Amino acid sequence: MENRVGVIGIIITDREKQAHLVNEVLADFGEIIVGRMGIPYREKNISVLSLIVDGDTDTLGALTGRLGSIPGVKVRSALIPTEPRRTSE
Repeated sequence: MENRVGVIGIIITDREKQAHLVNEVLADFGEIIVGRMGIPYREKNISVLSLIVDGDTDTLGALTGRLGSIPGVKVRSALIPTEPRRTSE
């Protein structure tokens, strides 16, 4: 199956209740997460996370599906297929 590289954006609308659930899901999918940045916006009681991911479409779909099933969590992704590098002839 073809791998894809991309960005997943996550907004947690009640970080005190859902952040630990999001972290559990992310730990389960740690093998496809290349990088992660999370910013707590305490004044609004939300957190914004961005993930750089590299994985097959089934695994990426499972990750975004599990995250999106958590109440108060919004998920969006932008993915591109990875192509093998061409060598000069």
